[in-house]
Amino acid sequence: MHKIKDFKVDIKIKYVYTVYIVHIQYILFRKEGALILNIIISNSSGEPIYEQIANQIKNQIIAGDIEEGYALPSIRNLAGELKISVITTKRAYEELEKEGYIYTMQGKGSFVSEQNKELIREKRMKAIEEKLQEVIEESSYLNLSIEDIKEMLDVLYDEYEKQ
Repeated sequence: MHKIKDFKVDIKIKYVYTVYIVHIQYILFRKEGALILNIIISNSSGEPIYEQIANQIKNQIIAGDIEEGYALPSIRNLAGELKISVITTKRAYEELEKEGYIYTMQGKGSFVSEQNKELIREKRMKAIEEKLQEVIEESSYLNLSIEDIKEMLDVLYDEYEKQ
């Protein structure tokens, strides 16, 4: 409360946040059949939108939901459907191409690359090992035992399976 010449002024500031979550499904075609590509983005996620797109496409490729040779939506089409900048979708596709998940043919579009599933699995296992190493280091600061860590992991895994 502030007093200005015998007037009381009550200052209240309200912050309004709008959360956008967009879910799209694309049907990808090729001679052998069709597949569905799901993409969900959220502006409330701590992850940049281009990473959300790239990670979801990458995960669907690794899981075998999107197979080699399927054409992805055009950069402009995907940007329009998600109501985001073309630059954002371009960056997502560039990340996927840099990591070898897709390839682009000028004038034809972007396609899912042939994947070395064992190499991809090995890369992901290494990433998990690095995160577990961090867990071990952090838990040593708290003098947690391996049993404590296992118990935490069991609880988290059970919660994950319930989702």
